[in-house]
Amino acid sequence: MQGNPLFTGLVALAVPGAGHLMVGQNRKAAIFFVVLVAMFLIGLEFKGELFPFQMADPLVFLAAMAQWAIVLFRFGAEMAGAGRGDVVAVTYEYGNTFLIVAGLLNVLLALDAVDIARGAKPR
Repeated sequence: MQGNPLFTGLVALAVPGAGHLMVGQNRKAAIFFVVLVAMFLIGLEFKGELFPFQMADPLVFLAAMAQWAIVLFRFGAEMAGAGRGDVVAVTYEYGNTFLIVAGLLNVLLALDAVDIARGAKPR
């Protein structure tokens, strides 16, 4: 099942696993959704910080870009006031790592879904 690759990619970035759902890989879609949402929530629970876009500090900017790669969950966490971060918490750096890696993995999954949608990769 092939679809519009651009639309598939945008939907995949918004919701983890949604791109694979659109190309007919339901089992993978469910697994990706559960794993990435769990990683994001663990990052918040570990007192990770949702970084703002600050061009003055390149590492903070890159971390913010990575976190925004799970668009709806990042937006929802921001609206809920979560992710303030607690620098003195023992798990603070682990939380940041979980949040950043969840976003970066979602980018890779979105690219995979785009490749499947455009027929460049077999199902």
